[in-house]
Order: sequence, then C-alpha cells, then structure tokens
Amino acid sequence: MTPPLIYSLFAFLFGSVVGSFLNVCICRMPKDESVVSPPSHCPYCPYQIRWYDNIPLVSYLLLRGKCRGCGAHISLQYPLVELLNGVLTLLLFLRFGPTPVFGVLFLFCSALVVITFIDIEHQIIPDEISLSGIVVGFILSFFLKGHTWLNSLMGILLGGGTLLLVAYAYQRFTGKDGMGGGDIKLLAMMGAFLGWKAVPFIIFAGSLVGSVVGISIMVLQKKDSKLAIPFGPYLAFGAVLYIFYGKTLIRWYLGLSGYHQG
Repeated sequence: MTPPLIYSLFAFLFGSVVGSFLNVCICRMPKDESVVSPPSHCPYCPYQIRWYDNIPLVSYLLLRGKCRGCGAHISLQYPLVELLNGVLTLLLFLRFGPTPVFGVLFLFCSALVVITFIDIEHQIIPDEISLSGIVVGFILSFFLKGHTWLNSLMGILLGGGTLLLVAYAYQRFTGKDGMGGGDIKLLAMMGAFLGWKAVPFIIFAGSLVGSVVGISIMVLQKKDSKLAIPFGPYLAFGAVLYIFYGKTLIRWYLGLSGYHQG
C-alpha cells in the first residue's frame, strides 16, 4: 500500500533537513573539526548563517547561490546533498514504510552520502563513520527481523576480508598499494548493515560501474592507468542498488544462468 502523499512529502523534507547536517559533516570531518560547534558560517567571511538562510534547497534558490554576507559563490554541493538525501529518504519510505528497517537503512544511506562526497573530494573515508558503522550495524542486527547477528558478523568478515585479500594480492604482485584501508572498512560496514549476501553483489556492481567510469575518464583526460580514482562512491552505489533491486537482479541472473545451462 502506497503511503499517503503527506507522509511521503514529510519523508522527503526530513531527508533534506538531515542532508543539511550531512553537508556540515562533509565539510568539517576531513579537517577534524567538530560537526556541532561552531554554528554554520560562511567559509569566506565571518557571516553566521541564519535559520532562514539555511532552509534546505529553498535558501540556495532564494540567495541565488551566493552568501548574504559577502556575496561569495555557494558550492552546488550543498543543495545537491540535500536533494540526494531527500530523494533517498523518500524512496526508502515508499519501499519500507514507517518501519524499523526504514530507520536503519536511512541511517546507513545517510552515512553513505557523507562518505561518497568526502571520498570524491579528499580520497579518504573517515574512520569515524566506517568503524562506528561496523559496530552500529552489528548491534542493530539483534533487533531487526530477518537480519540476524550471525548474518551481520559474516557480512563484516566477508566484506572486510575480501577487499583485504585483494589489496594484499595486488601489493604482493605489483609492489604497490592499489586499495586503501578505508574501502576495506567501508565494505565491512556494508556487510554489517546488509548481511553477507550483499557483499558479492556490491563488489560486482561497484567494480563494474567504477571500471566504466574510470576508463571513460582516462580516455577523455588522456591519462594512463595510474590515475587514482576513489572506489568508495562506487561501493556506495552498489549498496544502494542492492537495497532496492539486489534480490530482483540476483534472481534474474540465476534464472538466466539456469536457462542457458538447460
């Protein structure tokens, strides 16, 4: 049953408001700054952002993307994060309704939004999110129907262990570091929240999309294979894809394989 329109609208607005806070995390966490204090302010002048200049999406449009104090350009990242988190929250609500699963996946996807934007800009994945996410995901598994603590634990071990093995093998044969520890901890966090069955799907989907995008960038920019491309955003894409379509795509693939085998 589709939730009433007013509830769906509230879900989108709620996600957008949280997205505003996620912007604070994205900007401050790489600098090891507090996400609570001081209050939001313009990075170019002392102007402290008032509440009416901090309304998700709306304020950016009213201010025409400029600071009220100094007129400096406001990064498009701010409304984009608010819109993205609002849309993700709405889709989760439409899929799962007002259930504990919705709450857990909302927390998980919001963390992925922060990780994605930080990894794109700084090529790091904060331990404060990934390591805390592993612990939180495992604890929550005790309270969710259909997602056992054993499933979560196996997801942590398979997620972290798989990329750790890949990183070790790559370093062993090439003498170079090909994957950061942040990606390993991120996949372990994904396994904690989604279970071990999600891990192979996330790796495959993330690697496929990452390869296509990476090769396209190298061709367009005429750079070689040494170009460093953050893997976290593609793992995040794979995780979100699994949440909404993973089981359907897996059944389709198994059915297709069975058909060819027959």
